[in-house]
Amino acid sequence: MNIGRKRLFQFFKYGIYALLAFNVYMFWSDEVLAAAVQFPNGIPGIEYIGAYAATIDTAAWVVLLLMFELETYVLEDRHYGRTVTWSLHVVRVLSYTVIIYAFYGYIVNLAFHYQTTALTGISQLCTLVADGWSYASNVDQYVEITAANCSSFSDAGAYFRFEGMTTAVDESGLKSMRIFAWVDVINAAVWLLVVLVLEVDVWLQEHNRFEGVALRVSNLSKVFLYGALLLAAIYWGARGDFIDFWDAFLWLVAFVFIELNVFEWHQEVNAAAIQRPLTASSDNSH
Repeated sequence: MNIGRKRLFQFFKYGIYALLAFNVYMFWSDEVLAAAVQFPNGIPGIEYIGAYAATIDTAAWVVLLLMFELETYVLEDRHYGRTVTWSLHVVRVLSYTVIIYAFYGYIVNLAFHYQTTALTGISQLCTLVADGWSYASNVDQYVEITAANCSSFSDAGAYFRFEGMTTAVDESGLKSMRIFAWVDVINAAVWLLVVLVLEVDVWLQEHNRFEGVALRVSNLSKVFLYGALLLAAIYWGARGDFIDFWDAFLWLVAFVFIELNVFEWHQEVNAAAIQRPLTASSDNSH
């Protein structure tokens, strides 16, 4: 890869990273509106993780992504002094703590979508006009029910309400939202497995053991894991959820870059290992 192409590649890579950082704001702008409906009296401290799971999760993942970029591409062996090493470890531990906490938030959000009761005596949404009710059009998307829009949401004839909220949804919408919440949980769990495999890859590479069976097992596991993430992205795209689809697509591209970093690092280590005996042999010949 010549210098011009390499610079263009790096520009594209860091452009993807910047877009992922911007997605933190995109998720926050959605979740802050949803939280205003879900928690009209303010968000209890313990509920923040459920209300802002995607925002917190994405922010922590961006930090972790940068840690992988530093360790697999930017930093060289000569940079790894005590301060740098410990700093990387501390930031990584903090990122994983937040990511696991956000994963718990997705589970809380999933449980919330099962905390519903039937709206007895309500067969038309228009009867809820002027009582401060809203309609759940999607996960974290609530629209106020008014005389102008009440007949446009659903004609199911039977509705459910979410616990603690004046929000209605029909059975079909509720099932769809539960599936969506399940996909969120599964997607978050798979990403945790992806970074677990990557952490093992990096450790093995640092100790010159990333070869043979370990390399084959790593590659095979990633086929299944990245395949599952791709299916989640396709699901969101088919659902018309552009933000989640776009975010999933960007993360897949970003981790392709990390995988390329690890591959290039692996090739460099192998090349150095081959070169050392040749250099030693040449020195001995004199």
